Amino acid sequence: MDFTFTEDQLLFQGEIKKFLVNEVTPEKIRELWETESGRSDELWTQFAELGLLGMTAPEEFGGLGMNEVDFVLIAQECGFVALPEPLVETVLVAVPLINALNDDRKGEWLAAIASGEMKVATGLMQNELVADAHIADLLILQYGDELHAVAREDVTLTLNESVDPSRRLFDVEWKPEESNAIASGDEAKQLIAATLNRGALGAAAQALGLTQRMIEMSVQYTADRQQFGVAIGTFQAVKHRMANVAVPLEYAKAVVHRAACSIANNHSDAGVHVSHAKVAACDASLAGAKNGIQVHGAMGYTWEVDMHIFMKKAWVLNNTWGDSAFHKNRVAEFALSGAEKIGAGATFV
Repeated sequence: MDFTFTEDQLLFQGEIKKFLVNEVTPEKIRELWETESGRSDELWTQFAELGLLGMTAPEEFGGLGMNEVDFVLIAQECGFVALPEPLVETVLVAVPLINALNDDRKGEWLAAIASGEMKVATGLMQNELVADAHIADLLILQYGDELHAVAREDVTLTLNESVDPSRRLFDVEWKPEESNAIASGDEAKQLIAATLNRGALGAAAQALGLTQRMIEMSVQYTADRQQFGVAIGTFQAVKHRMANVAVPLEYAKAVVHRAACSIANNHSDAGVHVSHAKVAACDASLAGAKNGIQVHGAMGYTWEVDMHIFMKKAWVLNNTWGDSAFHKNRVAEFALSGAEKIGAGATFV
């Protein structure tokens, strides 16, 4: 059996990477920090024109009908540029959740998302704060064993500061009503479990891209920075620091890609595969942040150096869609209890 990505998938990844590297520069990210929304409507329109917003939506609703395996490489590239816009959360989390609903409005919602006319934010109880709620036209929110679709005008938002200036987090006050309920009971539990897995997969995939970027930035810096008349990158101690990031990154790639395949194929152990991927990828990105700062020296702690943009995103991804303790516990329960007692992962909500 061939587990490699297809030529088309890799080609698409390469083209999207070129686009993102050109459009989402550290300078543009800094500019967005100074805006009220922190987001670029122009960039979102470009995503729609490229077909990215509808990648995982069915073709009948204006999408491309692709799955998690097709998108995981794109999510990596979003991490590589530390993309502020919620592209991953839209394509990998909100769209599959809406598509799985037994609701007559889902076709209308998916078509509007794919065209860029409507933005959606998803808030589960696993995450106390809802990211990008301020730009969402529709919010899908968890209330116990229920899911509700709430219009932005029906919620009250309170901004919470984040260590990452690109991240906009909100406390959402809203009233669950029968009129905005979209799923309940076992159906909602399954949707919540699947959504949590997809959110964690998106965070893991972005962590891969972040780690690769921090390695490249650090290697470039050590090639340019000289001490005692030679580049500091020639010093063995510096080489070891970056090698200690590159090795776990390579190991993490395989488990993240496996997790994407497990979700796409409804594998019974998808939840455990996702948790393994989240821990491995985020551990690699945290190592990339720590060692990258170290090789940059005192300059690494300043806002003038771009490293902190990627470092801070690595920190926040580690704690979203389930922190390290949550995902390590899922893996431990699976290992200690046996696969037959764990099932598909819905019991982990």
